[in-house]
Amino acid sequence: MAKKKSKKTSGGAAFVWKALFLLVAVAFVGIFTLITLVRKDVFGKLPSTEELAALRNEEATLILSSDGGVIGKIFAQNRTNVLYKDLPKHVVDALVSTEDQRFFEHSGVDAFSYVRVFFRTLLARDRSGGGGSTISQQLIKNLYGREKHGLLTVPVNKIKEALVAQRLEQVYNKEDIITLYLNSVPFGEDVYGIESAAERFFSKPASKLKVEEGAVLIGMLKANTGYNPRLHPEASKGRRNQVLALMAGNGKLTTAARDSLQALPLGIRYAGAGKFDAYGYFNARVEQQARAALAKLKKKDGLPYDIEKDGLRIHTTLDTALQQAALRATAKQLSAMQPKLDRELKARGTRKAWEKAEGRKAGAAWKRNERAVRDVFTWDDTPPDSISYRDSLWHYHRMLQAAFLMVDPATGKVRAYSGGNDFRTLPYDQVQGRRQVASTIKPLIYAAALRKGLDPCTYLNNEVKSYPEYDGWTPQNFEKDTIGGQVALWYALVHSMNVPTVDLYFRTGADTIRDTFRSLGLPTGGVDKPALALGAADISLQELVHAYAAFANEGLVRNLQLVEKITDAKGKVIYLGKMPPAKRALDSEVAETITAMLQRAVNQGTGTALRSRFGLRGDLAGKTGTSQDYADAWFIVYTPSLVAATWVGARDPSVHFNNANGTGSQLALPIIGGTLAEVQQSALMRGKYLTSFPQPTDSVEMDCEPRRAGTFLERVLDVFFRPGDKGTEKRKEAPEAKSDQKEEGFFRKLFPKKR
Repeated sequence: MAKKKSKKTSGGAAFVWKALFLLVAVAFVGIFTLITLVRKDVFGKLPSTEELAALRNEEATLILSSDGGVIGKIFAQNRTNVLYKDLPKHVVDALVSTEDQRFFEHSGVDAFSYVRVFFRTLLARDRSGGGGSTISQQLIKNLYGREKHGLLTVPVNKIKEALVAQRLEQVYNKEDIITLYLNSVPFGEDVYGIESAAERFFSKPASKLKVEEGAVLIGMLKANTGYNPRLHPEASKGRRNQVLALMAGNGKLTTAARDSLQALPLGIRYAGAGKFDAYGYFNARVEQQARAALAKLKKKDGLPYDIEKDGLRIHTTLDTALQQAALRATAKQLSAMQPKLDRELKARGTRKAWEKAEGRKAGAAWKRNERAVRDVFTWDDTPPDSISYRDSLWHYHRMLQAAFLMVDPATGKVRAYSGGNDFRTLPYDQVQGRRQVASTIKPLIYAAALRKGLDPCTYLNNEVKSYPEYDGWTPQNFEKDTIGGQVALWYALVHSMNVPTVDLYFRTGADTIRDTFRSLGLPTGGVDKPALALGAADISLQELVHAYAAFANEGLVRNLQLVEKITDAKGKVIYLGKMPPAKRALDSEVAETITAMLQRAVNQGTGTALRSRFGLRGDLAGKTGTSQDYADAWFIVYTPSLVAATWVGARDPSVHFNNANGTGSQLALPIIGGTLAEVQQSALMRGKYLTSFPQPTDSVEMDCEPRRAGTFLERVLDVFFRPGDKGTEKRKEAPEAKSDQKEEGFFRKLFPKKR
């Protein structure tokens, strides 16, 4: 009986071994077949040795400012290359000790590592054993990524990486592979390569990294977000110490050195999102235009240019000194005004109402409201902290944003450009976004009126009136005590008065206004509605600057120019940007007259803070704008050499001030004022941008009384009780030729006409 059991048992064991052998044989055949199919390019073409050799020649395209400084890079992966001789030995030791200890012994694929992974990682479930990919295989993954092949995705990609890694080691020596790897590996935060990572986290080049600093960066390669030293300092320190221990275990550090270095703090010196972030919005526009230009060009060999790999140089029109001045003024203004807005929003219970509205349409993330370490934009670059999901959304919802655009009106060249607070977290470009333009539209309406034949001394009705045909619309002046009687056209514009501007709209006519807007490149929607005259129109900052450039440039306008030229890596010009052709938008007399009135707006009207607060001298013409409920604040000022404009507001127009803090003069003007104050202090920029108008203000006829009362009695009271309008010149008697209009005003007051 025992013998029968033994035979049965041995027979069962033999069956198991046969089945196992068959399974292994099938697996072997399957793997061999899969390798053959991958090698035959069935799952996609593998890079040839020639293509791999070309990797050495890849070079970033640089974006250059008008003075030749680097303000941006365009690369397949945003990195700055470093030579092997500039890599500290301890960085190489850390990399090899951590990622591939047999790197200098294998030829791209390490069979021993696969055995280790099988027994230690898969069978023993010891994750500390690491993966099976060599540095060469990881490099191929970094450079070419991974494709999807259904259930075969993992084995196919692993086989591809192994085959290409072997080809790679036929082309490059070990030092070259280390260099390529460290120049291409991602460190998170859109940072690639050891050089960029060293600058970001330690504010130094890779060649200056200390042992413990190099260990931090090499440690990030396992999980660049989870071991980010700024976001997760404790996890990063633990990973750093693990790297140091591996280096000691590999004979690259003594035990004493390991212990000493592990006791050190992280000591990061974070350099922010990079020195090019200040130009993010501008660079995005430049790249868009450069790609369009290059699409029409070919190299000598007939191949198209690759903006990400050909090492091109894009020369732009941007003035970095002006850009930096504008950014400093923006940061100073918004960091001061945001706390004031926050207090208002809190007092009004705005967040509670917002959460109630958002909650009705919210998804799972809103309901979970998880806390996590999130890197949100702040003006003082506050380190990341634990913040809830809803808090992070509210942070940006209630945030004041600013956009600015500064252009040379004579050439169309863009000198400064920013579409918001931070391109990485707020990529929407507010320079091109349309918002309610408010009173900055008034000079454009007045320009149309001058084209119609009105002049600065035309008197406009300043009596409040309702318009039944427009649903009883009753426009009011911003300062209610300024109503009544008549005001000169120039005075109404200088003081941005609403009631006379509506009268001007009807006198000018929608057709003339529409033609003027077309000439200036402005959208014409809503021209048939009189509320347009008070700014009830959505216009972008770019469109507004283009239109005002006609005032600054004697009636001529040009489209914006951002790219001067593009050269190849050797400096040969392959694309030459031409100055956009000039177009006559306004008669020069109209432009000069509007400029003269807007100079008075700066000297006597809504823009006086440029003089009193910022001490600006010389010729300046400008206009403020404040939209309904203070949702949008605008300011635009110009000289013959510069049109500078800014918009300030929140992403959602419902987030706004409820008082004068939200006006164009209080919220937007200080950005331009602070910028031009720096320009005035710089001899180079002052001579370049703060130039004088060719025609003096006095050359435009505005020698007429600014205000006229509607009746004789009102006129007497006006003389005695309003001896002068604040900020205006000495009052002068109205010309005799206007006496009939005085009498007409008297009788019209007594016997008003039916309308």
